[in-house]
Parts: sequence; C-alpha cells; structure tokens
Amino acid sequence: MTHADDVPWMERAIELSRKCPPAEGAFSVGAIIVAADGEELANGYSRETDAHVHAEEAALAKLPADDPRLAGATLYSTLEPCSERKSRPLTCTQLILRSPIRRVVIAWREPSLLVADCIGVELLEADGVTVLDLPELATLARAVNDHLLR
Repeated sequence: MTHADDVPWMERAIELSRKCPPAEGAFSVGAIIVAADGEELANGYSRETDAHVHAEEAALAKLPADDPRLAGATLYSTLEPCSERKSRPLTCTQLILRSPIRRVVIAWREPSLLVADCIGVELLEADGVTVLDLPELATLARAVNDHLLR
C-alpha cells in the first residue's frame, strides 16, 4: 500500500472514532484492519463492546488470531497504540505484536495527557513492525477528543 492508499482508510477510522461514547479519562479512537488486497477485515472503536475496550483490541478480537490474511494486513489506528494500561492485562501494542500484523498506520501520537510517556510506536518498530504516521490527519483525529484536550 502507498501513502495515498492509506489516507481513505484513516479517514474511515476517524469516522469510526466518532461512534465512541465520550469518556472522561479515555480517548476516542477508531481502528481498521485491512488485508494486503485492500479488503477490510475488521474494525473497532473505543468502548464499542465494554467501557474499557480499546479500538485496536476491538478490531483484533473480531478475527481469529491465525487468520492468514493478517500477515500482510495493515492496522489503522487514529491514535498511537497504547503501551501502558490499567484495565486489561495486555496493551494494544502487545496485542499487535502477538499478531502477524507487521504494518501500522496512525494519525497522531498519544499526548502525555493520560499516560506520561506512551512508547507504542517505539515498541512496535523495535519488533520490526513498520509504523507510518499520517500527520496531515492528526487534526481530524484530535478533534474527536476535544472534550479531553481543552
């Protein structure tokens, strides 16, 4: 996939993030998993199935861990995958690293508002995952979280 191919998927992920029930102390995030051939495999958003589920976690949970399409898939997330978490045993970064997904695209890095030093991107890259940042869409992704960022 090229950068131009990534933009519409991230725009769709941002639309998904708007479905999140707003929460004090939690970002509204959308995530989509797209196969190498461009087929959408799964999507999710923060608080989709319970008050603590994260977008990447919700999307990954909709696919079997051994789905062969995941090896060439890209995970789009409107926010950097979490590297620290109180509500679950595994962070979104750990969930991605346990999957065969080797490409992640984000719209913006997690600010130090809720977690002092999110290092999701660094952990992914250290494990050989390609991470692409789409800063031109960061403003749209952040706007969904205005209730936290004021």
